[in-house]
Amino acid sequence: MKTMKKQFFLLAMGTLLFSSCVTLGKYEALESKNTQLRRDYNAVQGELNDLREENAELQRQNQSLGAEIVDLTDNVNKQTETNKALQQEMNNMKLGYDTIIENYNQRITGQNQDLTRTNNMLAARTKELNDKENSFKAKEEAFRTKEAEFLNKEADFKVKEADFKNKEADFKAKEAELKSQQAVLEKKEAAARKALEAKEKELENLRTSLNNALVGFADKGLNVETRDGKVYVSMESKLLFPSASWTVSKEGVDAIKTLAKVLEKSTDLNILVEGHTDNAAYKGSSAVKDNWDLSVMRATAIVKLLLQYGPAIDPSRIEACGHGEFAPKVPNDSPANKALNRRTEIILTPKMSDILNLIDN
Repeated sequence: MKTMKKQFFLLAMGTLLFSSCVTLGKYEALESKNTQLRRDYNAVQGELNDLREENAELQRQNQSLGAEIVDLTDNVNKQTETNKALQQEMNNMKLGYDTIIENYNQRITGQNQDLTRTNNMLAARTKELNDKENSFKAKEEAFRTKEAEFLNKEADFKVKEADFKNKEADFKAKEAELKSQQAVLEKKEAAARKALEAKEKELENLRTSLNNALVGFADKGLNVETRDGKVYVSMESKLLFPSASWTVSKEGVDAIKTLAKVLEKSTDLNILVEGHTDNAAYKGSSAVKDNWDLSVMRATAIVKLLLQYGPAIDPSRIEACGHGEFAPKVPNDSPANKALNRRTEIILTPKMSDILNLIDN
């Protein structure tokens, strides 16, 4: 009995010591202990009943044991008080337990609410992060696309740059070649200009020589002039031919003789003899039938005289042609103008082969 009382006392003290800071695990331990205490209590109650029966039996058996019974009764009363104290303690523990459970539930509820808010915030944050991640991935994809485009363009640029450098090198080579050719051309141009100036000077000297040689025929329808880089010796028909004839007159022969002597000295001239008529219709017989024929016959007669009185003239330098009335100097609207149109022109052109050779070579 004393041992059981000691166990109840220690259990009650332990319960009192841990009642102020009971956790859920401790509560479960206390609950287990409480259950054990109930079992122990029930065992004590059973034992108490046995003692009462034993006490009654002992009272019946021996009144001498009254004092002991009194003691036992006192002990039982004390145990009852202890049990009441334990019951009160158990009630207090249950109240503390309920308080703890309520506080725990409140904390759990608060924590659940906090957890719900936290989860909501976490969900919102997660959505935000997912959106940002998707946006980042989209931007990253766009960046990679642009990067690929840039790399392609960069490759194209490098190809074009290499092509440009090749073309630039070709251009520089061609530019150098063109500059070289330009220098050659400028040199040729300068030489050709110099040669042309010399030809012009020769023509001018020739014109002067012809004017000086033919000065006696100036008032008889002979005129010498320089035009378009050529010397024109124009002789009216009244100096050379009778009307409707291609036989050169004596005075015309004298003029041709003088002209032939000058042309013999100018070996680098091409000689073109052109016959011209007015628009009066020529009606001839035999082979000479119109102004075309008449102009050609007159040009040919002059050529033959030039070769006759200028044997040093190379026949390959002479050419004869007739224009009839189709290349008039002035309109055929008066006798004076018609007289001007009836003419033979000897056109002296310097040979340009040496100048052309300067340009071509």
